[in-house]
Amino acid sequence: MISNGLGAPPAAWPLLTDAGCGFSAVSWSHRGLGGSERPVDPARISVEDHAADLEATMDDAGFERAVLLGWSIGVDVAFEFARAHPERVAGILGVGGLPGGSFRAFGPPVQPAAVREGLGRGAAWLLRLMGPPAAALAYPAVNVARALGVDHVAPLPDLAASTQVAREFAMHPWTWYSELLLAAGNHPPIDTGFVAFPVTLVGGTLDIAVAAADIRSVATTIPQARFVPLVGTHFLPLEQPHRLHQELIALAERAGFRP
Repeated sequence: MISNGLGAPPAAWPLLTDAGCGFSAVSWSHRGLGGSERPVDPARISVEDHAADLEATMDDAGFERAVLLGWSIGVDVAFEFARAHPERVAGILGVGGLPGGSFRAFGPPVQPAAVREGLGRGAAWLLRLMGPPAAALAYPAVNVARALGVDHVAPLPDLAASTQVAREFAMHPWTWYSELLLAAGNHPPIDTGFVAFPVTLVGGTLDIAVAAADIRSVATTIPQARFVPLVGTHFLPLEQPHRLHQELIALAERAGFRP
């Protein structure tokens, strides 16, 4: 069950769109994005509301129990669903995200939590201004950097998937996207004491949206969790798809599933 990054299409997980990937994978588009309608009540965009959409999608797919694959805010949504329905969760693979308190992990860990949260909220609001040009330029900018030999830019093994994701983001209504992100950022940290299933948390060493150090800290509080640092930014699903697929297979096996 893919609990995707906010506004990300299924193409963000190129290996899971292949019929021979070893998994039956489903996902949904967030409220007001990717063809999904906005809710009648515009305030119904909390993490709890997204978790309800996860449940509805899971029910529609006929999944009684599943491994949850979360990315970014989708990690928070996955843990919120798991808190409400632990019996339906076999395991969680979280990439570039936390179980709540997302803005507190924005930017360098050396900054005080209040400063980081303020910066995260500011960046989320600015997306309504900067989102359209950033999305339109993201794919060519990475290619130019690689062509110039900038070696700290993480690899993009699947350029077709990157193009598809960038195209999807360029079409988003960015004021609404900003409102969705700000609402999700209001979700407080989740007490993970209920977790009795295996968890793998992955952090990008170059990620400024959710610092890897904060992800590592959360992993130490969950008995069955392992932390995996990978070279990359917030877009690890596109930068390290094969490694993440290996981690997904390993987690499924820890959960007693055979892909």
